[in-house]
Order: sequence, then structure tokens, then C-alpha cells
Amino acid sequence: MDSRPLATLLLTCALLTACAATADATGRPFSDLMSRVGSPDVLLVGEQHDATAHQRLQRQLVQTMGHERRLAAVVMEMAERGASTTGLGTNASEAEVRQALGWHDKTGWPWPAYGPVVMAAVRLGVPVHGGNLPRQSMRSAMQDHALDGLLPTEARARQGNAIRQGHCDLLPESQVAPMVRIQIARDQSLATTAAALVQEGKTVLLIAGQGHVRQDLGVPVYLPDGLTRHIVMARTVADGSSAGDLPADSTWTTDAPPAKDHCAELTRQLGR
Repeated sequence: MDSRPLATLLLTCALLTACAATADATGRPFSDLMSRVGSPDVLLVGEQHDATAHQRLQRQLVQTMGHERRLAAVVMEMAERGASTTGLGTNASEAEVRQALGWHDKTGWPWPAYGPVVMAAVRLGVPVHGGNLPRQSMRSAMQDHALDGLLPTEARARQGNAIRQGHCDLLPESQVAPMVRIQIARDQSLATTAAALVQEGKTVLLIAGQGHVRQDLGVPVYLPDGLTRHIVMARTVADGSSAGDLPADSTWTTDAPPAKDHCAELTRQLGR
């Protein structure tokens, strides 16, 4: 593991106003997380989408690794594969960056939450790439039975249970298998995008929801053999899971966001 990043971490944090989260909710310092992460080919960070503290961690990782010139690229679930900021200057406006990434209000990803992460990379000259499955490919993925064989039966069953729970058990059972296929296709897309951006001596940072970065059934399953990877799960105090439960290599714990009844909102959207 390269010791230089650890030696310069405190100086980097002193220079960065965004490096304020020096410890997680359990008191573990950010420097400890960085020492565990090391310098993998791909660093996968799983988040809870409504936890703003998780996006602050992502920005801190971008700025710390970017200033040390060891960040090859950032890949995000929040933009589609094929979109990127490549070619934009470090002084590009937010409007130009959003256009390059195809990031508009209808995507459902709030720019105020993720914009600071994206712009931190752009300002440092680090390209940001969308990695998610393009919307126009989702219908064909739902009908692609070949995807069923890419996960072991047990892992595919866990994926199905996660989808049921994520939809508050409101999803018709007939839709579970097609949704599992979409999840698999998304993980493949993210993995393919990240693998193509790997550079010797640098790290690709991949940002996605917790389910996408699970080492037992997510993106890591589809990364090429030989690539080193480290999985960080950002979780909340209310979660109570350990790295082994999630599963991941490391965790970063934050305070829980304000309570929200997501199931009630989903029920309303479905008109039930």
C-alpha cells in the first residue's frame, strides 16, 4: 500500500474546507478509513440515498484522493452509461456539467445533494462518468432471461428479497424476476464502466446505492478478475449493520437522516 497518501492526509484536510468530517458517528477518524482503503483499482462506496452525510463523505473522498492525484475517475449510478464530463475544463459551469451528464430534474437524483460531489471532481480535472444502465435498455433487460444465470440461485433469491423489501412488499410477484434482471444489468453496466477507466497506480471511485456495491451480488461480481477493489458501506446509526452484515470491507457510520415513511409515499404513488 502506498504510504504517501497517509502521510499527506492531515495536510490535505487542513487545506480543504470540505474535509470537516474528520470522524464518523462512532468516533473513528477519516484517516483510519483511508488507511483501510489503501490504493485499490476500484473503490466502491455504497450510500443511503437520502443521507446527506453520505454525499459529504463522497465529496471528501474525491477531494482527498483528487488532490493527491491518485483518482482516475468517478463513476456514478446517478447518471447513465455513456455520459461523462470528459473534455470539460476545470472551470466548467454546473449547467455545462449537468448537460454533459444528462442530469436533469426528471432523473430523480437531486442535484443539490450530488452536485458538490460532481463539481469537486470537475474542479480537480477528474472525469465523472455515468455508469447506470441507459433507460432505453431497461425493457430489454427485464425480458433477458440470460441474465438469470449470472448469479447463483441463493444470491438471486437475496436480490429478489431485497427488491420486495425495497418496494415495501407492494410489488406484484410477477414483477420481481424482471426487476432482478434490471438490477443485474445495472450492476453489469456499472462494473463495465469502472473497469474500462482503471489506470495503473490510480483508483476509480464508484458511487452507488448500498445494494449495488454488495460484494456477494452487486458490482464486484462483474468486475474482471485481477482488479483490486475495496467496498465502503456508508450507513446510519439507526442501521446497526456491521461490515459483515452488509457485506463490505469497511463501514462509515453517520447520524440517521430525519425519519420518513418511504412506504407510505410509495403507496401513494401507486394509488393504493
